[in-house]
Amino acid sequence: MSGVVVTNPPKADAEDVEALAAYGVATVSEAMGRTGLLGPGIRPVQQGVRLAGTAVTVIGWPGDNLMIHAAVEQCGEGDVLVVTTTSPSTDGLFGELFATALQRRGVRGIVINTGIRDTQELREMGFAAWSRAVSAQGTVKATGGSVNVPIAVDGQVIRPGDVIVADDDGVVIVPRERARQVAEASEAREQKEAATRAAFLEGQLGLDRYGLREKLKELGVTYQSYEAYTAGERP
Repeated sequence: MSGVVVTNPPKADAEDVEALAAYGVATVSEAMGRTGLLGPGIRPVQQGVRLAGTAVTVIGWPGDNLMIHAAVEQCGEGDVLVVTTTSPSTDGLFGELFATALQRRGVRGIVINTGIRDTQELREMGFAAWSRAVSAQGTVKATGGSVNVPIAVDGQVIRPGDVIVADDDGVVIVPRERARQVAEASEAREQKEAATRAAFLEGQLGLDRYGLREKLKELGVTYQSYEAYTAGERP
């Protein structure tokens, strides 16, 4: 398998990336019309971490981490490494030594569509990781692949320079040219939710705030006392 390492691809503006870092994955996805999410199979190896960064993408061979070595050189401050393989793999392609090299270059974390290992060490060193699996299975360095090309994970196309937002809920991809617009939409959604939260703290019900009583009526949902229901009465 031949490949290519693309250097200096365009990236989302750093200010827009930092703005997106303030919001959770759920908020960002909702702000994009419930799009951009990777599947629930990509899970964090730590808890309580939220990050946003620009993608450096890798596609390699199952059980082979050669192209991750090639990608390290292309990574810089504020990046997130995003790795997939040409076919499904759960081998441990990434571990503490890679994280050490990436952390030295200012990389914020990794999203990998395969296995990861050395998870305790990753947590201890504060290197954030989201992976498809945890596996101690080792790998080889034998087959070519590509760096900084468009890749696909769980039906989402990820291009170099797109924004990766990740937290305990998962991972969402924000196209680089939409970063500012999505950050603004996320802020608007946060303000709306803050108002709703305040209303709930005052005792308002979602049934009333969202106008759902009429919806229940339209759907034929009725209210009955326990006595009437257990007596077999039906509206």
